[in-house]
Amino acid sequence: MKKIYLILLLICLCVTFLFACSKNESSKSTDKDSKVELTISAAASLQDVLNKIASNYEKEHPNVKITYNFGGSGALQQQISNGAPVDLFFSAAEDKFDQLVEEGLIEKEQGRDFVGNELVLVVGKDSTQDIKRFEDLIKVQKIAIGTPETVPAGQYAADTLKNLGLIKKVEKKIVYAKDVRQVLTYIETGNVDAGIVYKTDATISSKVKVAAVAKENTHAPIIYPVGVIKATSHKKEAEQFYNYLQKKETLKTFEKFGFQKIK
Repeated sequence: MKKIYLILLLICLCVTFLFACSKNESSKSTDKDSKVELTISAAASLQDVLNKIASNYEKEHPNVKITYNFGGSGALQQQISNGAPVDLFFSAAEDKFDQLVEEGLIEKEQGRDFVGNELVLVVGKDSTQDIKRFEDLIKVQKIAIGTPETVPAGQYAADTLKNLGLIKKVEKKIVYAKDVRQVLTYIETGNVDAGIVYKTDATISSKVKVAAVAKENTHAPIIYPVGVIKATSHKKEAEQFYNYLQKKETLKTFEKFGFQKIK
């Protein structure tokens, strides 16, 4: 009787052990295979290059899904300040980024200046107007720029027009847009005669041409900072993507899309 009891006891122990191992392995498999969604708020001018990078990254990290929220950097900064669930912020201006650092929403050590850009005056590809420099804007009827308060490209544009002594001459002709891509659309569709965008935006459109490049001394340096949001619920994955952005191969992708290295 004792032998039967011991045999039954051993069988029970073995079954319990095997069940526990199976459950543990299943749990590990679930953890490994579970998909993490990273939300990245990024300046509209980064749309094409970041979509390309996300495609490459997701192939290498099948457990991560990248979701972008593109828009004007100022509007995105306000959303994050108001508690929007975001994992990383990619701004087109240092002041919008620095605001979040000052608010304690981004750690200084988890952010850095990343790439640069140029500001250009563009017109429709088939435009017959004689526009070869910013001073020629006094001849046109409508000019599109981003809203300066929320769109860095708009602020750079306003500063350039001011420093060239043109702002008072053209201010009644200005049409404001929610982000730099909307400015580009206005030009492509012929709703305005000219617009001021980043060089990278002009490069990706076959419907516009560059009439002039703004000199560096007419506006603040165009720098794109990027950083991890302190309250991210996916700290490990957010930091991994942040580090991935800084790889040589990734930086080369930015350069292919017209962005510049920070000197």
